[in-house]
Amino acid sequence: MFPSRRSPRTRLTAAAAVCAALAATTTLAEAQAAERQVVVGEGQRVSATLSPGIRVGNMLFASGQLGTSPNDTTIAGQTTRALENTEKVFKAAGTTLANAVKCTVFLTDVKDFRGMNEAYTKFFPSNPPARSTVVVAALVVPNAKVEIECQGMIP
Repeated sequence: MFPSRRSPRTRLTAAAAVCAALAATTTLAEAQAAERQVVVGEGQRVSATLSPGIRVGNMLFASGQLGTSPNDTTIAGQTTRALENTEKVFKAAGTTLANAVKCTVFLTDVKDFRGMNEAYTKFFPSNPPARSTVVVAALVVPNAKVEIECQGMIP
């Protein structure tokens, strides 16, 4: 070890600053953890691996929602159902899809883009949120054509 050129008083002040910074970081982490709330929409449930939504402050992060149904295998039907499921999460958090700021759409077939878009625009007729659309090889549920996740603000 190299001898320190700082005086003992300077070393104590530096050590106190480090301790204060660590304490502030711990306090910030505790405050952030306290703000994190699980949001569960009507008819939905929390599993061991995911929550339907997470609220942090005035932000809502809705997990990806599928729209699969044995009665409707169309892209329009699955898109509508996925957004209805997302709407349930937003409602449980005290907001609406009108406050969505960003959505990501996962499609299994690029040919379904037009049909998805037609159903999607019914939920966002004006001032739609920012959106990304990604084509993927498959979703976690067989026959699922679309999964949609959204983030939003809570007024």
